[in-house]
Amino acid sequence: MPRFKLLIEYDGTPFVGWQLQAGGPSVQGLIAEAIEAFSGERVAIHGAGRTDAGVHALGQIAHFDLGRDWRTDRVRDALNAHLRPHPIAVLSAERVDSGFDARRAAKRRHYLYRIINRRADLALERHRAWRVPRRLDAAAMHEAAQALVGRHDFTTFRAAECQAKSPVKTLDRLAVERSDDEIRIFAAARSFLHHQVRSMVGSLVLVGEGKWSADDLAAALAVRARSACGPVAPPEGLYLVSVEY
Repeated sequence: MPRFKLLIEYDGTPFVGWQLQAGGPSVQGLIAEAIEAFSGERVAIHGAGRTDAGVHALGQIAHFDLGRDWRTDRVRDALNAHLRPHPIAVLSAERVDSGFDARRAAKRRHYLYRIINRRADLALERHRAWRVPRRLDAAAMHEAAQALVGRHDFTTFRAAECQAKSPVKTLDRLAVERSDDEIRIFAAARSFLHHQVRSMVGSLVLVGEGKWSADDLAAALAVRARSACGPVAPPEGLYLVSVEY
């Protein structure tokens, strides 16, 4: 049975998230419908990252199996035709070994969080970034962020409803960069806890505002209590950029 790997881009604004669920359209559900529309087969589609409502993707990876073999360019084009006008684009489709698993085989996931640091409201970037009107010290944010890199118990930075068996994760990278009014926060790890990136970003903004020191951030991590976390950053600034295999 042929297995196909998809590279997918989407604007998460109108969706309840990647995962199929009650209460609204999901990216996973719409892609499954598009597969059935062109192939006549109802299939299970598996994604590398379960992005939340409002979170975007530049490089989501997914796999699914079909009973019939298809040219990969036909799969890509047929899916895109059936996905219109939803803001989802299949950038590529390829045949992979039957053992490939988009979620379990991932070695590292890369996320980006975008902050527009200005007083004026967002027009073109609305729903694409978090506007923070108070001037942020990006250098202080980057310096403080290094305390979170490595293997830690991230209980402080996980959602209350997180279903991960363990709060211990290894964060490979957490970097903060400024370019004019935009601050970009890059995070990379094999896997993340639910809301981990947004929780870390919210706490880093407190550092950037001068409300927390680097020691305060390190202390919040060490206390291992959700109550010690800063405010959770909104979903619209978060992007799943790429997945390594």
